[in-house]
Amino acid sequence: MRVALFLTCVNDTLYPDTGRAVVKLLTRLGVDVDFPMAQTCCGQAHYNTGYRHEAEPLARQFSDVFKDYEAIVTPSGSCGAMVRELYPRMGERARAEGRGDTLARAVAPVVPKTYELTEFLVDVLGVTDVGAYYPHTVTYHPTCHGLRALGLGDRPLKLLRAVKGLELAELPGAEECCGFGGTFAVKNSDVSTAMGVDKVRNAESTGAETLCAADNSCLMHIGGTMSRLKVGMRPVHIAEILASTEEEPLV
Repeated sequence: MRVALFLTCVNDTLYPDTGRAVVKLLTRLGVDVDFPMAQTCCGQAHYNTGYRHEAEPLARQFSDVFKDYEAIVTPSGSCGAMVRELYPRMGERARAEGRGDTLARAVAPVVPKTYELTEFLVDVLGVTDVGAYYPHTVTYHPTCHGLRALGLGDRPLKLLRAVKGLELAELPGAEECCGFGGTFAVKNSDVSTAMGVDKVRNAESTGAETLCAADNSCLMHIGGTMSRLKVGMRPVHIAEILASTEEEPLV
């Protein structure tokens, strides 16, 4: 199977260790992972801020780069949802606006084979025990795009429960948004901050050492709130936990 890693802008710029963890994990599971150097932003930031037409060239670029792979794996629920949910919507709108079917045809090859990491592990590879070792107490935050757009369900939890040494603590109010929401955090900073504080206080109540999620954009917001509140808990991407082993601990 020809598998490509779609790293995303946030991870490429701020969290490259997450990308390395994905490659380490998938390689350990026998997957040959490619990293196409021509990949760019998927256009989510543009689209969600109201620049729909400006996002279209990025959608076309994404398809050009990834269309020949059998699977596209991303450690970001929000960017995965952009491709799976919003690319088809962009194509439909272009058609409705009388601009033809070219955009819909361009993105069609990549939509069904783009997977968030935990989806790929559980649904495509058929594994939940990936041979990980992480001797810490962890609480899991299901991010909005993963929960509501992609419908990840309990896939991340199944993977975490199979990690040797890991104790999973239930997060109160787990399905409540952390308050990031991309530019929502900028345009509605007071509300965003209050939501972030609620999320961190709930996480703190679990007594966990680590808060885990499948999207670093949310972890960035939560981690910043933890830092300001001086909470002794670490935000860690699930890929880094799953890639960690007794012989080669990553986190």
